[in-house]
Formats: sequence, C-alpha cells, structure tokens
Amino acid sequence: MKELKHKVMNFIEFQDRFSTEEKIISYYVTKRYNDKCICNHCGSEKVYQRSNNLKMFQCANCRNDFSVFTGTIFENSSTDLRKWFYAIHLFLNGKKGISGLQLQREIKVTYKTAWRMLKQIRSAMNNQDFKDTFNTIVEIDETYVGGKPRKRNKGNKDSDRENPNKRGRGTHKTPIVGVIDRENKVAYAKVAMPNKEGKKLSGKQLLSILNEVTKKGATVITDEFRSYNILIKTDFIHLSVDHTKEFSNNGIHTNNIESFWATLKRGVYGIYHSVSPQHMQSYVDEFCFRYNNRNNDNMFELLITQTIVK
Repeated sequence: MKELKHKVMNFIEFQDRFSTEEKIISYYVTKRYNDKCICNHCGSEKVYQRSNNLKMFQCANCRNDFSVFTGTIFENSSTDLRKWFYAIHLFLNGKKGISGLQLQREIKVTYKTAWRMLKQIRSAMNNQDFKDTFNTIVEIDETYVGGKPRKRNKGNKDSDRENPNKRGRGTHKTPIVGVIDRENKVAYAKVAMPNKEGKKLSGKQLLSILNEVTKKGATVITDEFRSYNILIKTDFIHLSVDHTKEFSNNGIHTNNIESFWATLKRGVYGIYHSVSPQHMQSYVDEFCFRYNNRNNDNMFELLITQTIVK
C-alpha cells in the first residue's frame, strides 16, 4: 500500500490557526458554508453571530436561532471546540489512529468523553456514498479480526474455551468482507456476521456486499473460496486465483485487498488492541476513509464538515 500523502499540520501551525474558539468558528463557516452562512430554518443569508454564544447565529428574517454545527459531530457537544479540533488533528496525524486513553491524556478530558469523541469522528467517516463506484476490475476477499484465545488457567473453568480459536475460516473471530477497485484505488469493507442459520460468509452474503458498490459487468477477482462460485450465475466476470499454488497469475491476484487487510489489522492490534464485534464496523469505516483519502490534502477540512449519517 502507498504511503499516506495527505498534508498534515504540525503543532505550531495548529496553534497559530486555531488559537481561539472565535478563529475556529470563523474557519469552520468558511469551509462548510463558503463564507455564506445560511439560516437552517428559512434559508436566508441575513444572519448574524450571537455575541453571548459564538456557536449560535440568529436569522434577521425569521428571528430563529440556529447552530452552524447542526448535523455534524460537534452538534450538542459541550466539549471545547479547541479540544475537538486538536483531537481530530491528532487522530489524522496518527496513520493508524489514536486510542481513547492517549486522547484522554492529550486533551485533558475523561475517558468517557475521549471515547465518545472518537466514536463521533468515526461516524463522520461513515458518510461515503459507494453506490456503483466500482465498475472496472475489483478484488473481493474476506478476513477475520480478533484476539487470540485465552490461555487455559489450571483450575479456572471460566477461562477455558470449549472450542479454541482456529485459523482462517474456522475461527471465532469477526469476519469482514472487503472490495477494492483497482483503477480508482477505492476500498469498501463491511462486517459480515453469520446469518440466522449460523452460516458464515455464504455466497448470497458475499454477493449482497459486492452488489452494494459494484456495477454489473465488472470483472471480479477472488480466491478459490467456494462461496464465490455464486458469481458464475451473475452478470459479473469472475476470475479466481488458487492460493495453494500461486499468489498471482497474469494479473489475477487479490494483493491490493490483502494489503489493505494488513494495514487494518496493524491498526486494530497495535493501537486499539481489542475491538468488540458490536463496534467493529466503525473501525473498519475509519480505515476505509483513511485509505480512500490518503492522497487528499484537505482530509482535515473534509472530516470536520462531514454530515453524520443517522
């Protein structure tokens, strides 16, 4: 995978640009509203900033108050905007993110606040529309994320596992399916928990995820996992590589998506250490966002102005 190339601020630049809340709000209005703040109620441009609360504006037309942060991660937050912006700065500067405990130490908040801030930041990263984005040659693969089984403590039955964690598709870890478009260099990944019958990564489940982002007629490259045989009955052109014999055969390989998996796992294991299946999708969204915007010089601006998907 290519090195992240987006431009990041150093601490001195950050301090100069965002030294006060007033500067932050002015910067935010410029980036989100293009210097033309509009009333959320009537659409009028005749608005002015409240002197007693810089986050709030009042419309001269309908006389209603409104916040410029409506629909974003900053809405209804009592946390200082300087801490919010610095948290995002630290989050993006770390190629694999930042833990809640480290953020707690850096910005002097409680762990609960730090965890919620990171959760909100990841929710903004989820606002990406991938419909029909993948339309040429795509790779699809699955991986499993989770910790190793606990070691058995003699005489402690609570720590025993009846079924030790196996490698590969027999594991108890969380399954994730990923798709990468080779031409656009865009990644999409989704947690794929077992269906109602307890079946893991069925052909229908894999096809459903592929259909979410890929146009009909695209060339789909997979490994020899039998669930991908369902692609033969679709409009996709299906090519596969047998990893028991080779990793690549005349351009038929899944090296790009496997490289993405390596980065995802290094981030989860190295920074976050352990992620529950309940929250795994938000972490997957984080690494997709990082990958898809790795060459974007305006990643900071993109993230702070993102609308949260509810």
